[in-house]
Amino acid sequence: MLIRGDHGHLAVEGELDVRSAADARTALHRAVDDGAGDLVLDLSGLSSWDATGLGVIMGTHRRAGRYGRRLVLRGVPLQLQRLLIATRLHRILAIESYHPAAAVEPLPVSIP
Repeated sequence: MLIRGDHGHLAVEGELDVRSAADARTALHRAVDDGAGDLVLDLSGLSSWDATGLGVIMGTHRRAGRYGRRLVLRGVPLQLQRLLIATRLHRILAIESYHPAAAVEPLPVSIP
């Protein structure tokens, strides 16, 4: 995982999962603590995530709120949008370029 940017705009590339969660949390919290206004988190380079990675995003959202800031997700991959819709987190998070079609398109199911 690679996070680049500053206290106002960050881009996450690679995997946001249990292995990268601690480093991601540190970088995102530092950006929240050191900045003001919206913190834009560009996820267009995110290749995969797990529940721990989603927890890092939600923790950053809560921390930003405590600092009077707003976390804005940009370039959210369609599969992650579907997950956010399924968990109803899309109602809590600020998401740019939200695709309502993600809510109605069926998720692929693989049956062994």
